[in-house]
Amino acid sequence: MSDWPVGLSTGCFYRTSIFECLPLIRDHGFTMLEICSHPDHLDYHDTEMVRRAARRLEAWNLEAYSFHAPFTPGFDITSPVKTHRRRSIDEMLAAVEAAAVLGARYLVLHPGPEKELQPEPGEYLQRRQNVIPALNEIAGRCRAHQMQLVLENMLPHLFCGDISELLRCLGAVREAVAGTCLDTGHAFLSGELFHIATAMAGSLKMIHASDNHGRHDDHLPPGQGRIEWLPLLGHLQKTGFAGGIILELNGDAKTGPESMLREAGQARLYLRRLARRLHNV
Repeated sequence: MSDWPVGLSTGCFYRTSIFECLPLIRDHGFTMLEICSHPDHLDYHDTEMVRRAARRLEAWNLEAYSFHAPFTPGFDITSPVKTHRRRSIDEMLAAVEAAAVLGARYLVLHPGPEKELQPEPGEYLQRRQNVIPALNEIAGRCRAHQMQLVLENMLPHLFCGDISELLRCLGAVREAVAGTCLDTGHAFLSGELFHIATAMAGSLKMIHASDNHGRHDDHLPPGQGRIEWLPLLGHLQKTGFAGGIILELNGDAKTGPESMLREAGQARLYLRRLARRLHNV
């Protein structure tokens, strides 16, 4: 079976400067990271700050495996309003530039806005048409930096929350080879975790691993919710997944950083033990 590396998203520290949390992350044994783009964590518009973060990662032998493009209700690369759509695309391109400085392998992108859409049929079709050139522009910029764009499956009530819609967007990317990122929490809430994992099999580059109880996107450590991780990992093994697993956990202010990182470390060991069980079957 594949020896899947398990890393951590710095998104659990999105309220904290990256320079404050990197020592804690390193001390808890994580070396493969997804870097969060929240401005309180790392202002991706500030080139010198991003360069300083890159130097810090290198000095501490930490890898920026991926960079998560910004996502807020205000960003919408599908927007029917041309000026809004252009500003949103430009934000994604700025994120690509920051990710390149950090040496990231993947740019993880939410292909639609972070709000539920109930548009008229014509508007939805327009949004589907709008996203195609946007994704091609972003994917082309990624390719120019030897990086790969990966599209994340969305929560079921959002644009591209249907896996067939996400794969339609993926198939429309012609400027570069794009891939997918399986968000286990989103997929479980859709009720189609294994179906989505199967549909993504040919394009799956990485996984956002989190757990929940089937009601909310809780971003719990794997093993603390209702997802059946051993069957899921077995399924990923059978479909040939060979990428990295990034723990994408809740940065609840009520949970201190040391406690959160201990739970992250336990989740990493939990996934590794399950992987060994598969290897010994």
